[in-house]
Order: sequence, then C-alpha cells, then structure tokens
Amino acid sequence: MSNAKAWFEAARLRTLPLSVSGILVGSFYAISQGYTNWGILALSLVTTLGLQILSNFANDYGDGVKGTDNEHRIGPQRAIQKGSITVADMKKGIIITSVLTLIAAVVLIYVSFGKENFGYSVFFFLLGLAAIAAAIKYTVGSGAYGYRGLGDVFVFIFFGLVSVIGCYFLYTKAMNPLVILPAVSVGLLSVAVLNLNNMRDQVSDAMSGKNTIVVKMGPKAAKFYHYTVIVTALALTLLFAMLNDFKPVQYIFLVAFIPLVLHIKTVVNNTEPRNLDPELKKVALSTFLLSVLLCVAMQL
Repeated sequence: MSNAKAWFEAARLRTLPLSVSGILVGSFYAISQGYTNWGILALSLVTTLGLQILSNFANDYGDGVKGTDNEHRIGPQRAIQKGSITVADMKKGIIITSVLTLIAAVVLIYVSFGKENFGYSVFFFLLGLAAIAAAIKYTVGSGAYGYRGLGDVFVFIFFGLVSVIGCYFLYTKAMNPLVILPAVSVGLLSVAVLNLNNMRDQVSDAMSGKNTIVVKMGPKAAKFYHYTVIVTALALTLLFAMLNDFKPVQYIFLVAFIPLVLHIKTVVNNTEPRNLDPELKKVALSTFLLSVLLCVAMQL
C-alpha cells in the first residue's frame, strides 16, 4: 500500500477535533450527573474517530472516481486526485477502517450495556451500522446522498443528535430532554463547517454534478443559511446553560462565541470563495473549543 504519510494526509487529521465535539459534550453532561465511566468515553472517542477517518477516506474515493476532485476544486488536493494513493488501495483502506470501527463500536456497546440490556445493544449496533453506511455513502456510489443535497441532514443527525444524545444514553440508559439542546447546537455547527466547504467549492461542484444545498440555493441564500445555522447554535447553547442554572463562572464557554461571531463577519464581507478555505479550520476548532469549555463548565 501507499506510504504512511499519504494515509495520514488522507485521514485529514484537522477534521478530527470537530468529530469528537459531540462525544465530549454528551459524555461530560452525563458525568456531571454522576454517571462516570472512562471506558465508555475512551471507546466512544475511538469509534467516532474511526467513523470520521472512514468518512474522509470514502469522500476521497467517491469524489476521486467521480472526477469531482479536479483542477477546478479550490481546497487541498486529495490523495486519489494527486495519485499518492491508488483507487484500489483506498478501497482496501475503507474496508479495513470499516471493520476496525465496527469492532470498536461492538466493544463500546458491550461495555455500556453488558448482557442485561439486549434491546439497547441491538439498537445501538444497528445505529453503528447506519453510521458506517452514512460515512461511506456520502460520496460513494450512484446514490451518494452528498450529490443530492442531503449532506447537511446526515451531518446534523450523526455529528449532533446521535453523537451527543447517543453518547449520553450510553452512560445513563435514560433520556433527558435538555440534552437535545447541545445536540442540536453541535449538529448545527458541524453543518456550518460543511456549508463553508460547499460555499468554497460551489463552482466546481456544480460543474461536476454535485448538487449540494449551496449549489441548489445559490451563494446569497447560502450565506443567510450559514448565519442562521451558527446564530441558532449559539442561542441554543445559551438556553441550555440557563435551563441548567449555570453559575456566572460556568459561562466560560462564551469565550468560544468570539471567533464564531468574527467568522460571521468575515463571511458577510467575503466575495471570493477561495478565501473561505481558512475559515473551515476556524469554525471546526471554535466548535471544539466551545465543546471543551462547555465540558469544563459542567464540572464547575
């Protein structure tokens, strides 16, 4: 197979902090209520990182074989596009990563539910299979949902609702309506990262037949959609804090609002899609920072 450096690049390590944001929030909300289990936390992180890396490999493969990754694309060149990993090797990488991720998910389910909660175990196993399928089918195959403008929906569901609520349930075996608020917040901020990517690549995506939401609605509406998603996420995070009776010191998470507000200003004034590329990292890291500070706040 190709060298290690090529695989590290294909894994796109800069995307990993965003992927674990929901896991951290769901876990530490449960921990703040007395449900401490570091094994669940560790295995949840491993499983989620596996899903993110799988998604990155699958995106590289799907966009590569479809020709979407071409000279018109603004972002960094991907592995298949520049020839550092062959199509056949990338397919093997997807299969291996899928198997390893599924194993991690099965161990996580066993550690959380044991032998006593068979129904929960089956449900979460099916959820794990769905997550793996979603990671692959974003760009792979003739029915790739990312090419039909459904990427935002799946990102919201799996990076937000499933990540936060599902992780919280692994600890507590119970549902808390308030956990929905940070789940929606993390999901919306994850959608914002994808929307930025799609605004940056709007021209090349349209030329390649990748009909993202941005391609469908156009740049002006995509900007308004972007502002709405971020502002709603921040408002729901504030509501979560208020409903949980946060003390003044617990509002430390507001620090993470600053780069996100500045980001909105940047997008408002932007006229060149290429200039949105650095903003991807800023929003992803700001979301991770918000999640970490929210976790700290919940322990104060």
